[in-house]
Formats: sequence, C-alpha cells, structure tokens
Amino acid sequence: MKKYPVSFEIAGPAAMFARPDTGAAPISYPLPTWSACKAMFEAVVRGFFTGGTDPAAFFNPTSVEIWLPVRYEKYVVNYRGPLRKGSQISKDAAYQLPATILVDVCFRVNGDCIPIGSSRSGGVNAAHALQEMFIRRLARGVSKYAPCLGWKEFLPTYFGPFRNHDIAPVSPVLQSDLNLALPAFLLSMWDAPVRGTYQPSFRELDVKGGVLRFPEVTVVNGKLHFGEVPDAD
Repeated sequence: MKKYPVSFEIAGPAAMFARPDTGAAPISYPLPTWSACKAMFEAVVRGFFTGGTDPAAFFNPTSVEIWLPVRYEKYVVNYRGPLRKGSQISKDAAYQLPATILVDVCFRVNGDCIPIGSSRSGGVNAAHALQEMFIRRLARGVSKYAPCLGWKEFLPTYFGPFRNHDIAPVSPVLQSDLNLALPAFLLSMWDAPVRGTYQPSFRELDVKGGVLRFPEVTVVNGKLHFGEVPDAD
C-alpha cells in the first residue's frame, strides 16, 4: 500500500504524557504516546470526510524523535475536576495534584495517513487528500484547535514543519546518544481509530539513538491492530 507521509515539530516549556501506572501523582513518559501524537496531528485536520459522520482516513504516528535532553521537574496543579471527594466538591475546594512533568521539550513526529475501509472512498483517495490538507494547513499555521503537549495547559511555543536547527549553536539537536527501555509504553486508549471502545494497548518498546519507532498499524474490521516494530531505515 502506498505511503502518504506527514510530519511536524513541536516544542514547549512543559509537557505531560502520564504513565497510567503512576496513579494520583502522575509521572510523564519521556516522550509522547502514539495516541498523543495522533491527537497533535488531528489538531490541524480532524479527518477527511466523504459524506459520512466519521473520517475516511486517519493519522498513524510512526516515530518520535527527541531533540532536547530529557528533563523532569516537580509540578503542582490545583485540580477542580469531577474526581475530587464529594466533600471537596460541595465546598468548591480544589485538590492539589502533584505531578512530575517534562520541561524544555522538542519533538519531531513522523507518521502517515491510512484509509479506513476502502482506499478510495466516494471516488476520492482519502489518505492522499488527508495528507495534502495537513501539509497545506500546517504550512499556513492553521489548526482546528490549539495543540498541546499532553495536558491542555501545556501549550507549545512552536508547532509546525521541521525547522533548520543548524543555524545556531544552542539550537535543538537529535539526542542520538539517548537509549531508553520502555517496558510498558501506552500506545492507544481505544480499540479503533475513531469512535473506539476503551481498551488500552501497551507494548514493550525502546528509544534507540533518540528515536522511538511505533509498531506497524493496520485496521481490520474497523479496529486497530498493532504489529511489529519496523526496522530503522
């Protein structure tokens, strides 16, 4: 099947991609999950529709590159959401949520566009159309909603096409000496690319030379299937 590649760079002062096993005091993964990357793509283009209520193609993240050293810091937020105790909600009292977040991040995310169902929906190559829409809107700085680095309050200072980082000595650089083992890395919270059922998928993965490669993705009967991790190019 022909590939329709897409990519972007994102950077900011803070990020949080919470590890589910860290509970009420969340700790971030060192880089965004597959589903977090997919959501960043979708901030630019929600999907390519051909008359139905669901998109005919979706974004499949294939790899993440780490372009600044991985650094963590403590962070506390006053939480006022629905998971507070009943007594706190009745008193309109906030709950202090401690977290361990990433600071000063820069990632390059690569992916491709995959059709859902027939490769040509309504006589249109949906994956190709989605690719063209994304590239055009990203270059213009247009998005459907503000992208974020995990938590909504962590907005990027840059989100767009890859930048040339050779022009300044303090510019970000691929962390090619970084190797990390990720024994239980979250891929997706849902079993389908759109309108999925809650079914978290985890996989043992590795960051090699500053790059995390996601497993290959296929869609069978509308459901996501994560296969093997492809070899480096």
